[in-house]
Amino acid sequence: MNSEQKKSPVNNNSHLAGNAGRRELLAWALYDFANSGYTTVVQTTIFSTYFVAVVAGTVQGITPGLPTLLWSLAIGIANFIVMISGPLIGAIADHQACKKSFLLISSLGCILSTALLALVGPGDLWLGMVLVTFSAIMFASGENLIAAFLPELVPEQNMGRMSGYGWSLGYFGGLLTLGICLAYITWARQHGLSETHFVPVTLLITAAIFALTATPTFLWLHERAIPVALDQSLSLLQASYARLTHTFKEAARFRDLFRFLITLSIYQSGVSTVVVLAAIYAQEVMGFDTQSLIVLIMVVNVTAAVGAFICGHLQDRIGSVPSLAITLLIWIVAVLVALFSSKPAHMWIAGNIIGLAMGASQSVGRALVSKFSPTERAGEFLGLWGLVNRLSAIVGPLSYGLINYWSGGNHRMSLLTTLSFFVAGLLLLTKVDERRGKAAALRPVSLVYPADAGIPEK
Repeated sequence: MNSEQKKSPVNNNSHLAGNAGRRELLAWALYDFANSGYTTVVQTTIFSTYFVAVVAGTVQGITPGLPTLLWSLAIGIANFIVMISGPLIGAIADHQACKKSFLLISSLGCILSTALLALVGPGDLWLGMVLVTFSAIMFASGENLIAAFLPELVPEQNMGRMSGYGWSLGYFGGLLTLGICLAYITWARQHGLSETHFVPVTLLITAAIFALTATPTFLWLHERAIPVALDQSLSLLQASYARLTHTFKEAARFRDLFRFLITLSIYQSGVSTVVVLAAIYAQEVMGFDTQSLIVLIMVVNVTAAVGAFICGHLQDRIGSVPSLAITLLIWIVAVLVALFSSKPAHMWIAGNIIGLAMGASQSVGRALVSKFSPTERAGEFLGLWGLVNRLSAIVGPLSYGLINYWSGGNHRMSLLTTLSFFVAGLLLLTKVDERRGKAAALRPVSLVYPADAGIPEK
């Protein structure tokens, strides 16, 4: 060993992996069920289109394409903040064994800010952007933290399946929330109520369902990690930063993890664009109204759940990389159908293909990073997964929004950039060796840090 380096304690959390019971596994998966209502209602369908058409769209003299750009910018700012904070939060959670506490804080923050979005009305542009940004930060932080529990709960050979179960259940959670919102919107319209009345109520419904269905997660999910002793002369932030810095220096050892993270950053930019802007595309280009959009997204949630479930089993049989390659090909077909759609019926076809691809790609990505991560550093490595997801959620939607703005609202031109992300991601995936990546994660871990990081030898 180099004289400038010293060892930190070998973390002994790895023996805890894979001993969770059925109730605890259900509690973990239920969090995906709980938080999916936020993405479907706030980011994908009801509030995103309401923000573009009503909140920003009613501002006098606003430039065509600017409301879409402002929406993309709010989501981009949130993801930039989480991109910076996520890996550090993950490293701190590993050190202090406090993933569950951080998860509770992020969940409460997302629930509260979602409920406060009910106060946003026509012209409340900056209030809407601030609340959307904060809620997206809390949501994304929680998504990173719940993912970090996966290596502790199941053995490597079952991670794909378990991740698929979680994503499948999540889409049904989004389906439930949208279904209740649709029932209320239908009732409200029958009684002559406008969007400015029923959209705020749907946000309160979403927050309530999130709070209720996430409760089992905090009752039954256990924190198995053991806190790591640190040099008292260092702050927790300094120690976590030192650990994170060292992780990036280990790119040679975890080269397939880092290659996959680069690949993920590309294709996930396309996924993030579809999640945030698909409903706006359907509304602005294909003429869908709010009710039609909700029904479309409900159907897409069903096909996404099917895609996540099938892919969860498929990747445990044929491998995550081949499964993902198939998924990216499906994405390319879906975007091409949407690009050349001229009738609403075409958009229904594209939406269902998108659903299959979306459920599969999100499930396999989380599982593959988990397979490439040493158990005792799950929070840190899944924090990197979250960092890449957040970077993608900046690049994808913002590129779409900028092109839409520069082209005077040409959504089809913007969609071409989305297509390019999936094509490039498929090409980069060929450089990832799944077997080698899993072998690197299973080697005995003796965490090595620079001497000046101050991590004590024990």
